[in-house]
Amino acid sequence: MGKKRNSNHKGKGNFFLKTIKWTVLTFFISSISMVVLYRFVPVYYTPLMFIRSIQNRSEGKEVKTYHTWVPIEKMTINMPIAVIASEDQRFMTHHGFDFEAIKDAAEHNKTHKKKRGASTISQQTAKNVFLWPQRSWVRKGLEAYFTVLIELFWSKERIAEVYLNSIEMGDGIYGVEAVAQQHFHKSAATLSKANCALIAATLPNPRRFSSAKPSPYMIKRQQQILRQMKFFSKDIFK
Repeated sequence: MGKKRNSNHKGKGNFFLKTIKWTVLTFFISSISMVVLYRFVPVYYTPLMFIRSIQNRSEGKEVKTYHTWVPIEKMTINMPIAVIASEDQRFMTHHGFDFEAIKDAAEHNKTHKKKRGASTISQQTAKNVFLWPQRSWVRKGLEAYFTVLIELFWSKERIAEVYLNSIEMGDGIYGVEAVAQQHFHKSAATLSKANCALIAATLPNPRRFSSAKPSPYMIKRQQQILRQMKFFSKDIFK
């Protein structure tokens, strides 16, 4: 009888280990496959778009999604320059994580109530395309994992292209082409340098700040970004 019980326990243990093994293996294969696929295929829909739609529906609001994928060649070069100048000035030289920014943010957060983040454009792209917005250690761990993958399989130009096409830029607005049309009534190719700087100024909180109706604070941020943009070449991806 004892031998039978031990055999049953051993069988259950083996089944449990095999399940974990195949679950982990499936996750790695599927996640790497998706990253490789998105190196070539446009990202038409993201988890955040789905989550925002559910949130609006549950709150009785109109469900609207504005999103049009455009290749980076059909955007003004001032748009990637503006977001790099505003969000991640070492984007072209780091490998997904800006350790200097992380160190600076940690020092700042020790003495300030208003916390400062240090997420790179690569990290934000990983979160926007593959994950969900809520903060947790699990999500941060997966974000780091996908950041490593996209830095490994994508070029910097591709990361910027996906970022600019997937990031939230207003209520129901995703990507530079959609915000160009909704807020400026023009295409992403014809945005002015000032337009681009104003859009970039909203990105820390695009649901609070609007490039359609900029506050005095937004105008100030726009001017700061315009000054920072002067330090970046228009041949940034060459």
